[in-house]
Amino acid sequence: MADRYNDAKARYAEIGVDTDAALKRLADFTLSLHCWQADDVGGFESAGAGLSGGGIQATGNYPGKARNLGELRDDIETALKLIPGKHRLNLHASYGDFGGKTVDRDRIAPEHFASWVSWAGEQGLKLDFNCTMFSHKLADDGFTLSSKDKKIRDFWIAHVERAREISAYMGREQGSPAVHNIWIPDGMKDYPADRFGYRRILTESLDRIFETSYPETEILDAVESKLFGIGSEAFVVGSHDFYLAYAISRDKMLCLDMGHFHPTELAADKVSAVLQFQDSLLLHVSRPMRWDSDHIVVLSDELYFMAHEVARAESGKNIYVGLDFFDASVNRIGAYAVGARSALKAWLAAYLEPASELVCREEAGDYIGRMALSERLKTMPLGDVWDHFCEMNGVPVETDYMNEVTAYERDVLSKRG
Repeated sequence: MADRYNDAKARYAEIGVDTDAALKRLADFTLSLHCWQADDVGGFESAGAGLSGGGIQATGNYPGKARNLGELRDDIETALKLIPGKHRLNLHASYGDFGGKTVDRDRIAPEHFASWVSWAGEQGLKLDFNCTMFSHKLADDGFTLSSKDKKIRDFWIAHVERAREISAYMGREQGSPAVHNIWIPDGMKDYPADRFGYRRILTESLDRIFETSYPETEILDAVESKLFGIGSEAFVVGSHDFYLAYAISRDKMLCLDMGHFHPTELAADKVSAVLQFQDSLLLHVSRPMRWDSDHIVVLSDELYFMAHEVARAESGKNIYVGLDFFDASVNRIGAYAVGARSALKAWLAAYLEPASELVCREEAGDYIGRMALSERLKTMPLGDVWDHFCEMNGVPVETDYMNEVTAYERDVLSKRG
């Protein structure tokens, strides 16, 4: 492998790229791995669990799904052994350690996540967090924070307040701020008569939630938009326009999910626009397939463009990147490995870009020269640099990692009921 890397290093040097510097940048890059791929977004609560509210759907029934916290953590540990670099773990509130007791979401507390903090410390992981605004009886009518029913609205406000308290606790304990993201499913299947009213209520609910402030050393607050969802095809209260305006006016972080826009809309284009006015940004790396279906991430054009836009803009900015996909039709550990490794390869490709040379050609009006160099990059030996990074981090190279996935399925997953 050393010879192949040295050959690749020489080839990249021909176009002015230092592969060692690119690998150093990649080593400093952090993905927040999502906990919900291991059990199909099920969670381990009792109250409200399994109900339909919220437009979340994982399709398929591949054997070996994690059935409890122990199995979930075992699966995540196994997946992390296949993913080079140091990363984080993103939890949903429905994954608390409730000890078999019924704890409704407006009553969750730091004590229900203490074992997660302890486990994460043992694994060398930092945690991020999300309020869980779906799969609950009080989300079944399609509205949570924007509900016109005060009882429902107050319940969800209380839940998000508890989730922020837990996030701040995590941040204090781990010595690194937990990113807390708010996504709600609120919307309507057909055209509403009162768009303004629902968005006014959502604004008031968010303002009430953020009345409690925490230091940024403990928690970073983000709000996430969406174009449409199951049961909210005609109207989503928390649209991109709404949350962009809210984030800028309230000094909160905006979350851009790659699956939450129109199929012909390039989410990567939004990065440079938002970062003109904000110093931080949260990205959810997903892959929509005609709708927000959260397919396993692959090295697609959309992901490639996103990584490059982030790499070009990240100087002086705080850009946080999390994975967000769930596929119940395939081996779930393989899904983690393929998705995370694809995201990391996209960022490596971005770091191996001769960015200054491309800008020089553009500014000189040499657009065909810019295009030719961009096309040349597509046939450069990215895979050899990637395998070197895997070896540096003690994880299997591209030809070998699926052997580990197969072995874990044979020895562990196949034995689950």
